[in-house]
Amino acid sequence: MSGAAGLVVAPEARIYDHGFRHPLRPQRVLLTWELIAAYGIDLDPGVVRLGAEPADDETLMLVHTPEFIEATRDAGHGIDGPWGRFGYGVVDNPIFDDMHEAGALVAGASLAAARAVLSGEVAHAFNAAGGLHHAMPDRASGFCVYDDPAVAIAWLLTQGVERIAYVDVDVHHGDGVERIFWDDPRVLTVSLHESGRALFPGTGWPGDTGGPNAQGSAVNVALPPGTGDSAWLRALHATALPIVRAFKPEVMVTQHGCDTHAQDPLAHLAMSVDAQRAAAEALHRLAHDVCEGRWVALGGGGYELVDVVPRAWTHLTGIASHRPIPLTAPVPEGWLEH
Repeated sequence: MSGAAGLVVAPEARIYDHGFRHPLRPQRVLLTWELIAAYGIDLDPGVVRLGAEPADDETLMLVHTPEFIEATRDAGHGIDGPWGRFGYGVVDNPIFDDMHEAGALVAGASLAAARAVLSGEVAHAFNAAGGLHHAMPDRASGFCVYDDPAVAIAWLLTQGVERIAYVDVDVHHGDGVERIFWDDPRVLTVSLHESGRALFPGTGWPGDTGGPNAQGSAVNVALPPGTGDSAWLRALHATALPIVRAFKPEVMVTQHGCDTHAQDPLAHLAMSVDAQRAAAEALHRLAHDVCEGRWVALGGGGYELVDVVPRAWTHLTGIASHRPIPLTAPVPEGWLEH
């Protein structure tokens, strides 16, 4: 297997845009790719730049219902319909132009990362545009049109992978991915998140452990508001890491929402970028320890779009490419000016 890292870059993903006043701005991902380039990581010999094509309907239907896909396409093309029943037309998920095409492209970017890892073209791959973990089989939710982590996992299962560990460190519970694989013992879902008593989606309790055919396949660590670096990292090391080791996955898929940061405007945890970087390092080591490095990393939430998101995900890219950025490295002046 190659030791290279794959970086999925799909600038056309800017069309995944809920509108100027919505917190999920495409600039979060565009600024990340620009910061990665400013550090020169994308030009490193150990980095393979991966393109992406939109996921086709057949692939999306590994996770989503045909009715939901059709509704998403029609709504994004201006056709009237009862779109509320599919989760559209609300504050979190307003209808926007070419909604299906945008969601399919994000899913396709995560598929490109999964394909490159499974084929051995790269050991690790990162799709900053991905991590839309709230979408359900038949409806949009929490800014998420299609559930690209679940689509990538479902595709890996069709390729004969028998054990996949999904670790979600977003501040919000990874409810869509958990729901989709709730009763599938081949997929372990681990979510560390702020308690549902304080934050959307109001789920993810410690007692939620999987369906009747997959008891123990879902793990939820619900943390109180105000949790900071040391307590959060202790939770990661005490729960997610040993559980994944015991599961012995063939591939790891991780979601790296950085809305756990103290400056994030939509949540109440108190982490730093340094701690988010430490979490990425721990998950990188874990992938090498348990599944020969086969690691698909995805973006996710994070709404402080200058000081936090690009920095956290650029650190993640440096770690995945075995070229970590020193903590003392200055942010490139050209990027700051931009």
